[in-house]
Amino acid sequence: MENIKFIDGGVCAATGFTASGYHCGIKAGREKNDTALIYSEKLCNAAGVFTSNRVKAESVKYTQKVIAKGKAQAAIVNVGYANACTGEEGAKVAKTMADVTAKTMGINADQVIVCSTGIIGQQVPVEKIVSNIENIKAGLSKEGHKEARIGIMTTDTMYKECAVQFEIGGKTVTMGTMCKGSGMIHINMGTMLGFITTDCAISSKMLDKALHESILGTYNCVSVDGDTSTNDTLTILANGLAGNKEIKSTGKDYDTFLEALNAMNKIMAMKIAADGEGASRLVECTVKGAKNVAIARGLAKEIIRSNLVKAAMFGKDANCGRILCAMGYSGFEFNPDKTCVYFSSKPDGKRYFEVTENGNDTVYSDDSIEVVHNGVGLSFDEDKAEKILSSEAIEIFVNLEDGKAEGQAWGCDLTYDYVKINGDYRS
Repeated sequence: MENIKFIDGGVCAATGFTASGYHCGIKAGREKNDTALIYSEKLCNAAGVFTSNRVKAESVKYTQKVIAKGKAQAAIVNVGYANACTGEEGAKVAKTMADVTAKTMGINADQVIVCSTGIIGQQVPVEKIVSNIENIKAGLSKEGHKEARIGIMTTDTMYKECAVQFEIGGKTVTMGTMCKGSGMIHINMGTMLGFITTDCAISSKMLDKALHESILGTYNCVSVDGDTSTNDTLTILANGLAGNKEIKSTGKDYDTFLEALNAMNKIMAMKIAADGEGASRLVECTVKGAKNVAIARGLAKEIIRSNLVKAAMFGKDANCGRILCAMGYSGFEFNPDKTCVYFSSKPDGKRYFEVTENGNDTVYSDDSIEVVHNGVGLSFDEDKAEKILSSEAIEIFVNLEDGKAEGQAWGCDLTYDYVKINGDYRS
């Protein structure tokens, strides 16, 4: 990450991109922005990844058709209603959102990404978006990311955005992103919405390759509650205005682009995990010494998705048996008799992703504790363990000694507030 600089600006950081957010009154009781628009002054190469859930929102179905053509210039997003399980009427809503955006911006409807999030099974009052589209357009600006990042939030308690700059072929390239996600998060793309913009010149084919490579070790390693949303969507738009030689194949320039994309997506993945519904702490699991990366990531994700592990993290209980149990039923290969487990925490008590976003490496203090050695639970200082698990950011470190591969996953604790939030989500 030496050549990657973290900057402000979110989805508007890259040359040629503007955004806006507006309150259309889509859902009663919401007073903040509920609609967002991202726009590029130039037609972009585009790629995307989508939910693996067999039940897909009508907005996902529409956007998949747009992305299949490899071109897009705008994205329109609403919150309040997910436009999932809405049938033919929902399909018309997605098309209407694209049509009205295209007409207003002077582009083609098949160049508009459409996303929705919120309650499943109820129709989006699309007329409220239609009647306010001119107001949404009027808000487009380079500072519009501040309104747009709010306009995509549902149960999120904080906005999530990031931007980076790096060099390719002597040209300064900028990439920015924003996403939402707090509950119904068990990302297997293959409710989270993410938008990436860049002025890099890169083909749609290579964008698609980079995005699919990047999510494997970032977004797809996040689990808040084990539920894969009907609406998961992550798209990337590249308008080429940085002026670098277009990336059309793998090589040094592609590797640089992928490194920057990974750095940014990792931060966003951690932000989603840390802001899980009702969460009081971020939980990162690192598995080392696996036979391959897939095993390492799979075990790490199984650990952080376990409700028993998540509940233990909430209770500040170093219950190591729950970790070994989750690993055991995961289906991934490892030798329990060579497995060691440790807990550690961020020494400054700050959320992990805030430090990472500033470009700093993550450094854990010596304040860690081993709780399992070669598959056997140890006697340990319970007071020290509780202190470690009281941090806002906790690491569960697992050493397998089966190989050299490493993987990570991010989640959060399971609190009373998660049940409260989801028990009356529709009200």
